[in-house]
Amino acid sequence: RTGEVMGEFGHLYEKQYAVALFNKVRFDIEGGRGPQPQLLHRKIPLTNKSIFSGSLCQYLEENKKWRNRFLFVPDSYNIIYYDNKASHDKRLHPKGTINCAGYKVLTSMEQYLDLISNSLPGVKAKVGSSPFLNCATQFPLILWHPYARHYYFCVATEKEQQKWHAVLQDCVRHTNNVNIPIPGLSEENKVQTPAFTDAVRLYRQAQGQYGTWEMMCGVPSQILSNLVMEGLLPELRELISPRFKGKLHERQRNWMLISDAVYSLVQGQCQVQYEMVLQKCEATRSSLEASIQTDMDQIITSKEHVTNKIRAVVLPKAEKLLKVSIQPYISSILDALMEPTSRGFSEVRDVFFRELVDMSKNTLNEGTKETVAQHMEKISMLAFHPVKMQSCYEKVEQLSLEGLQQRFDISSPSVFVQRAQILMREQMDNAVYTFEQILHQSLESQGTEELCKAIQRCQDRVIKKFDYDSSTVRKRFFREALLQIFIPYVLKQLSPSCASELPRFQELIFEDFSCFILVENIFEEVVLHSVMKDIMMG
Repeated sequence: RTGEVMGEFGHLYEKQYAVALFNKVRFDIEGGRGPQPQLLHRKIPLTNKSIFSGSLCQYLEENKKWRNRFLFVPDSYNIIYYDNKASHDKRLHPKGTINCAGYKVLTSMEQYLDLISNSLPGVKAKVGSSPFLNCATQFPLILWHPYARHYYFCVATEKEQQKWHAVLQDCVRHTNNVNIPIPGLSEENKVQTPAFTDAVRLYRQAQGQYGTWEMMCGVPSQILSNLVMEGLLPELRELISPRFKGKLHERQRNWMLISDAVYSLVQGQCQVQYEMVLQKCEATRSSLEASIQTDMDQIITSKEHVTNKIRAVVLPKAEKLLKVSIQPYISSILDALMEPTSRGFSEVRDVFFRELVDMSKNTLNEGTKETVAQHMEKISMLAFHPVKMQSCYEKVEQLSLEGLQQRFDISSPSVFVQRAQILMREQMDNAVYTFEQILHQSLESQGTEELCKAIQRCQDRVIKKFDYDSSTVRKRFFREALLQIFIPYVLKQLSPSCASELPRFQELIFEDFSCFILVENIFEEVVLHSVMKDIMMG
């Protein structure tokens, strides 16, 4: 099964790689448009930093006992756990590492058993019916994954549970989104990332799945494994579940062990096969780039000619669909996105402001450059402090698309929630970094007598820059979210009537340019521009 999926994916990736390379070279020549951010961005991200660490209890399935564990979260956001803090401090080998991509963080057995009930057909679990997991306290923290093994932790108080919930959520959020395209990507990622995401999307569309996909998370090998498991797991479940014997909890446990083993096997195979596809494409890169550089004008002219032909066929159908099925929903979806997201960004501003006010107060008491440097060291990690940022993240978690999810095939609003949260963290870090740079320049040119005034001036400047950038980032987020919601729906509606007409347009493309101009991509671009026009008008 992995070979089948990867074979089809590899074919799609090779085609999309050439298109992405052409788009990248063209963008480099023509340049991009759009407002320039006012806040500075770290060219070199913070490294070798500790995000969080602390102790809690972990349930060990091998001996069905709870044990104390010391958890350490580095800036990779992979959770590393040890027997105790001393083992970590002595740099002993950890007991294990958890990559949180694709996981959900649960804080009650009810939530967990609801998800477990859906894992085996015809089996419904009840609270208390799962003897293999008797929680040691009233405050569990469970990492649940649809395919991989589950992790069980607990703490002594509700306050501790809230703190660790924020930490684990941050680990999930970061590891889920390591593959998303963001400003400042390396040259390779400007080609590899769009080629990869388009190939995955086109593979799923070929299976009739057009909507947002929650399991588009993690590194490429994880995403591809999720793609394989999406089709393989239901078949495996139907084949194996009738053979399970024993009590409910034994069947549940056996199924989870099998699912985890298969997932690990699939991941290993996907990693090897993806690297082979990547190497094959990279080997052709220099010759493709030479062709693009030589024939850029002709390729663009040919593409525009084909685009006009396709537009003439697609646009009347698209405009009719947009008028009936998209335009009436733009304002209601925009309202649902705007309120919680804007409150989240406003909270980022408030948290940043409060930290600087505290810094000013402390500087009044101990007004030295050394004191300021100590406070700046603490503030530098503000955007990466899961607990301090939690009040910001909570605001956007209230985002709801109730009543619209089914219509537009949105599996969950979590895709948009996590993207907004990542943008909020970027804005916070940009604000902190800009403040550091401006304050450093200011202190170099003056003494310590007016430290508080210098901090106040820098603070005012950065807040103004933050407000400008925040507005721009939110507008871009709303536009991208609306496209993510509407484009799959429009493609699904139009594809049956348009797909049969597209192959004849391929004949209009000169053979030497055919790897850079794909009619399927042009069809989607025409749809994109028509939806974009409606969104901008809405």
